[in-house]
Formats: sequence, structure tokens, C-alpha cells
Amino acid sequence: MIPEFFTHQDAWFDQVGRIYALLHGIQTAGNATPRLVELRRKNRISSIHSSTAIEGNRLTLGEVTAVVDGHAVYGPAKDVLEVQNAWAAYEALDTFDPSLVDDFLRAHGMVTQGLIAESGQFRTMDVEIVNADGEVLHTGSQVAKVPRLIGELFEWAASTTVHPLIASCATHFMIEYIHPFQDGNGRLGRLWQTLMLSRWEPLFAWMPTETLIARNQVGYYTALRDSQESEIDGAPFITFMLSVIEQSLAEYQTDVGVNVGASVGVNERVLSLIRHEPHISAARLAERLGMSSRQVERIVKAWRDQGVLAREGSAKTGRWIVRDSAMSAG
Repeated sequence: MIPEFFTHQDAWFDQVGRIYALLHGIQTAGNATPRLVELRRKNRISSIHSSTAIEGNRLTLGEVTAVVDGHAVYGPAKDVLEVQNAWAAYEALDTFDPSLVDDFLRAHGMVTQGLIAESGQFRTMDVEIVNADGEVLHTGSQVAKVPRLIGELFEWAASTTVHPLIASCATHFMIEYIHPFQDGNGRLGRLWQTLMLSRWEPLFAWMPTETLIARNQVGYYTALRDSQESEIDGAPFITFMLSVIEQSLAEYQTDVGVNVGASVGVNERVLSLIRHEPHISAARLAERLGMSSRQVERIVKAWRDQGVLAREGSAKTGRWIVRDSAMSAG
């Protein structure tokens, strides 16, 4: 089995707790909303657009939607095929077993069909990931070790007692660290985490986590880098992805029109958005939550009065600091 590859963080208990609260609020409301089918399709298309865009695909969200709907799109043939492949893979999500290496390879074959020579196969050469300046950012695992390492990773994920939320983030990280394919590693890492989460809670099959990653690509790649510096420790990446999951649920809750006061109050949702996007403005908060700026300002003031929120820097260019310890003490 693979050795321990991340250091447990106390903050994860709070993050997982907030995710449970959001899930409970959504599940309490049920699936009665008439917009649900439309919303789920919209989220999946958004996820595919974002996941392919992270890798350089140039199609807009409207063009991705047109491709999914079977319409002709004036764009690079490679980009169109990437979207078609990704849609097929996500639509087949419930046919994959997250513990099976053969299904992992099958999914890769669907995602990269017609795009690379080694579609559906582990890479046959050693690789280095470099930036635009030619600086080596990461060296993938030795090619001869890749099949064994992926097999051991999936065995670990299937048997670990670590919470499924954390295990899915950790597996995503290790897929990127091992870098098992010639191309498509990022797309497969994100797809496989979605698959693992959907086996724990089916709602996650429709969560737009890739959209939030695309919105914060710098944070995504920084977390990957920070988890590999000096020695491997996936904790920074796991922390980042838990925050993405939390924010994804918060936005989904808003979209389905859940009564947020039933389980997770508006105050907590304001704080969740600030925690994920510390530079967000009150106007943007109000827009995202469907509230007035005055309402948001009152909530922010209340959190500041309690010592939970603090402002660092100017009103225009500063950032919010969330003091979770103040919440615990209260």
C-alpha cells in the first residue's frame, strides 16, 4: 500500500461540518423544484466547460452548450471533440467503479478518444511538467511504477477510514502527483473526484466543482504546488478542495431556491462566500445571494462586531480575514 501522503488538519473537521450542514439544508428541501432537471443539466455543462477550459479549450459556455445539444459550432475541431468526449464521460459516470483501474483507463479513453495516441492507456514515457519559462514544476512518477501506484491508490481509497470528502480530495491530488497519462491527467483527476463524491452522496454528480476551480485556477495550481514542495503532503490541496466543495454546495443551494434559513442561515452563507473569496465586495456578495447591499452590509457588520471577520487593507484592494477560532469560542 502507498504510505501516508497527507497530514491531517484540525480545520478539516469544521470544513466537513459546514458541508454536512449545507447538504442537510438541500436534502431537507427535497427535489421538488421544477427547475431541478434543468439546473442539473446546466451544472454539468458548466462543469465540462470549466474542466476543459482549465486545460486550454477555447470554446465559450454558449458554444459548449451548442455542442452538447448537437449543433454545429464554428471552432477548433480539437476543442469541439474535447467537449463531446467530456460530455460522454460525465454521462457515463454511474457506469464507473472508482476502485477499478480498468474503469479509470476506460474513462480516460472516453475523455481523450481521437485526441492522443495513448488514449485509454497509461503513459509509456517519463514526463516533466514545465512552465512557460521552461522551469520544471513537477516530475511525474517513473513510468514503470505508474500502474502499481494507481492500483495502490485505489486500494487505499476503497479501504481507508478517512472521511469520503477528504479521501476524494486526497485521491484527486495523488492522481495529479503520479501523472499517469500522456495527457488528460487534470480532467481525469477532477472526474474521478466527482465520481467518488457521487458514490458517497449522489447529489455530487451534479455539483459544479470544476466551475469553481476554473474561477480560481491560481489557487488550484498553488495548492498542488504547495502540496509537493520539499516533500509530498497533500494537506494544502485537500484544504483547497474542501473549500471548493463547500462553495459549490452553497451556490447550488441558492440556485435551487432552498430556504437557507431552515438549516444554514444567510449569515453563515455570507461567511462561507467570504471565506472562499476573501477579496469579494459587498455588492458582489449581494448579487450572488440575491440580497440587497444593505442586508449584506448588516450581516458583515454583525460578524465584525463578533470578531469573526476582520478587514486587511483598503476598502477597494483589501481582503477579509475569517477567524474561525472566534466562532468556536462563541
